[in-house]
Amino acid sequence: MKQERAVVGRAVLGGVAGVCMAFSTAMAAAPAQPFAHVSVYAHRGASALLPEHTLAAYAQAIVDGADYIEPDLVMTRDGVMVARHENEIGGTTDVAAHPEFAARRTGKVIDGQKVEGWFTEDFTLAELKTLHARERLPELRGTAFDGEFRIATLDEIVEFLVQQARRSGRGIGLAPEIKHGSYFRGIGLPMEERLLDTLRGNPYTNVAPILVQSFETANLRQLRARIGRESNIRLLQLIGQAQARPADVALAGGELTYARMTTPAGLREIAGYADAIGIEHRALLPVDAQGRLASPTPLIADAHAAGLQVVAYTFRPENPFLPAALRQGAADARNPQGSIAEIRAYLQAGIDAFFTDDPALGRRAVDGGEPAAP
Repeated sequence: MKQERAVVGRAVLGGVAGVCMAFSTAMAAAPAQPFAHVSVYAHRGASALLPEHTLAAYAQAIVDGADYIEPDLVMTRDGVMVARHENEIGGTTDVAAHPEFAARRTGKVIDGQKVEGWFTEDFTLAELKTLHARERLPELRGTAFDGEFRIATLDEIVEFLVQQARRSGRGIGLAPEIKHGSYFRGIGLPMEERLLDTLRGNPYTNVAPILVQSFETANLRQLRARIGRESNIRLLQLIGQAQARPADVALAGGELTYARMTTPAGLREIAGYADAIGIEHRALLPVDAQGRLASPTPLIADAHAAGLQVVAYTFRPENPFLPAALRQGAADARNPQGSIAEIRAYLQAGIDAFFTDDPALGRRAVDGGEPAAP
C-alpha cells in the first residue's frame, strides 16, 4: 500500500500511462519499517480536526499522511452522490437554521430504524449546496469551523483528489462507502452503478487504489461480478454488531448475522467476493475489566487464514474513546500519546489497515514517530 501511494503520485505527474506502468512495479521495494505495509485510512477525512466529509477535512488528512480518504456516500433527489455519513443531515449541517426547509423535516424508517430529521434524498444538489457543514461532536471538538464548508459531491472529491495527488507528488487512495444501499435502491436511487461509472470515468480513479465498502453483502457481490479480480478496485465487507443482520439480508428475510459472518466458515464465504473485512476495533482487541487492552481474539488470524485483510475501525484521539488505562488529563481531553499507543497495540496484533479520525497520529503510530508537543 505505502509503495503504491508514493509511486502513483509520481506517475500522476506524467499522465495516466505512467500511473498504469507504476502500478506494475509499485510493490517492488521492501518496506523500511515493520508496519510499512499498514495503510492509514482517514475516517471521514481528518474529522477530529475539521467538520467531517468536507474538502477541508480531506485536505488536512492528505497533508497529515493518510494513504486513503474515506467519503461515505448518500444520494440526492436528483441522483447525485454526496459525502455524508448518513442521509439524515440535521446533525452535521445547518439545515435546521434554514426556514425554507422547515417543512422538509420528517420521519422515515432507514434500514429498519426510525429516524427523524432532514434527508438528502428530499433535496436537490442545488438545495444541499446552500447548506454548511457543522461539527458532529461540538462538545468534544468545538465549533470553530461550523459554517465554513459545504457538502461535497463524489465528482468534486475525485477531482480534488487528482489535484492533491499532483500537488503532493504521491498517490492517494479512495475508500468510498455505500451507505444504505438497499434503501436507496428501493426508492429508485441505486448507487452501485453510479459509483462504478464515476470511478471508471476518471483517469485517476481508473487506476488508483480504491476500496469500496459496504455493511451490506449483495451489492459487494454485484460489484465483484462486474469488476472481476484483476482490478484496482478492492472490496471491503464491513462488519456490524454481532447479532445484527446486514440490511439487505434483513430486508430479504434472511437469518445471516454478522456473528456468523465472522466464523471461520463465514470468513471463507466473504473471501469469495471481498478482499478484506472492516470491523470495530474492540472485536479484535477487547478491553478488560481494568481498562487495559486484552489479548487479541482469533479473528485476525481467522481472517488471514481465509485470505482476507483486516481493517480496524475507528481510532479516535480523545479520552472518552480510549481504554481507561491509556487516558491522560481531563476526562474529555485530546490525548495523542494515548491514541498512538492504542493504535500500536493493534499493529502488533497484526491488522492490515485502520480507520482513524486523526490521520497524523495514525501516521506516527505506523512510522514510529511520537506526537508533536502541544
